[in-house]
Amino acid sequence: MVRPMSDILTITLNPALDVATSVEAVVPGPKLRCAEPRYDPGGGGVNVSRALLRLEGSSQAFVAFGGETGSMSLSMLKAEGIGVVHFPTAGNTRQSFAIVDESTGQQFRFQLPGPVWQPDQTERMLAALEPHLAKGRIAVMSGSLPPGVPAGIASTVNRMVIDKGARLFLDTSGEALSTAAVNPGPPFALLRMDGAEASEVSGQSFDTPAELADYGAELIAKGAAERLVMSMGAIGTVGVSAEERFFCRPPKIETLSAVGAGDSMVAAITLELSRGGSFRDAVRHGVAAAGSAVMTPATQLCAKATAEEILGRVVTEVI
Repeated sequence: MVRPMSDILTITLNPALDVATSVEAVVPGPKLRCAEPRYDPGGGGVNVSRALLRLEGSSQAFVAFGGETGSMSLSMLKAEGIGVVHFPTAGNTRQSFAIVDESTGQQFRFQLPGPVWQPDQTERMLAALEPHLAKGRIAVMSGSLPPGVPAGIASTVNRMVIDKGARLFLDTSGEALSTAAVNPGPPFALLRMDGAEASEVSGQSFDTPAELADYGAELIAKGAAERLVMSMGAIGTVGVSAEERFFCRPPKIETLSAVGAGDSMVAAITLELSRGGSFRDAVRHGVAAAGSAVMTPATQLCAKATAEEILGRVVTEVI
């Protein structure tokens, strides 16, 4: 059976095998006896693809898996019914750990670095990616970069995407995000960051949605992106384009786990835009999906029914 090509392609260069468990109390010294772990294939774009499936959307996932942990992640991702383009990489796919302290309810998150890439591996990845950048597709490049991959790789991918008549949505962090914020062009179709990342990149502090929107407008004016999605956590999310500035405020939600909230947001935004929805409606859907994700334990992602219920209670205001 030939799987039809999805309108959405996710790109994950630094995937992870996510491990979630709990312990009575996190204390230094003695061995800590953990509960039975949960394993999931993870990493930014992988989680976007998995969240899209839960929202009754579809995608193709281009993923750089390697070693035994990579094989395990690849098998689990395929078992979920997601079409995978596997780019084999040297070294073992990293692991990430989410540990809940049962005595306090606090969650501790540990992330290992990915395997180091050599320059020729980056070039081979770009060659392998190029045939999948079809006209009209939305490519979602999400997650951190493996050590050795140039921080400006997203701009390189963006030029390839645009040459193919597609669009690139970028959600990254660290040096890769700082580099994207001074993107020499052409602009990314959409760039997502949270308030803490915006502060890190700009050296400024943002206390209100309007202040964050002002910074987003600066990035758009400089040609970094056509649209900015800027999360302020439980408070809400700012959307900025050349035409509008708005703030989407979710209802009060009890957080069980923050893992996957951002990826669920990106999935819902991408799905709504792929269906021809407005930018404002897309961000509303993203906020609802993120809210749904934090209501699930461990590394679980959003749920469609819960996201739809939350959507009706998201308040949107112009700023």
